[in-house]
Amino acid sequence: MPRPEKVDEVERLQGRLREAAAVILTDFRGLTVGEITVLRARLRDAGAEYRVVKNRLLAIAGQGAGIDGLAPYLEGPTAAAFVTTDPIAVAKAIQEFIRQTRKLVIKASVVAGQVYDGTQTKALADLPGRNELLARVVGGIAAPLAGLQAVLTGLPRNLVYVLDQVRRQREAA
Repeated sequence: MPRPEKVDEVERLQGRLREAAAVILTDFRGLTVGEITVLRARLRDAGAEYRVVKNRLLAIAGQGAGIDGLAPYLEGPTAAAFVTTDPIAVAKAIQEFIRQTRKLVIKASVVAGQVYDGTQTKALADLPGRNELLARVVGGIAAPLAGLQAVLTGLPRNLVYVLDQVRRQREAA
């Protein structure tokens, strides 16, 4: 018979798995308390909550949330970054922390209900951020519009130049 505390924790984890834009699982062996505190602060700034989770409870919560393939990555100490905003920003923050400390290891991630291994999660960190992608889209839309505007204003301007040249030639003659 499961203890009520564990049932409550599984329900909380299920809710977080369903609500999160992404969940990044890490192995935090070798990190000091101070380093974990720094990492938590960075991830909080990036829009994630970083918590140590029990593997068995997270596996049960993953099954309850309809996430298949999570169990193989739940070996050893596991901490999860529950992302509420931009998964790329959080993945970049974790990757930057790994470059600095060389202690943290990305195990896997869950994005939109799909499980990705550590290398695929690292590739997520290499993608441009949400703001940069939005800027590229806006630039892609604005560039043809600016060209169209230049063409449309150029035709009347050229007509005025031609008419001015004709006027000057008639005045000279």
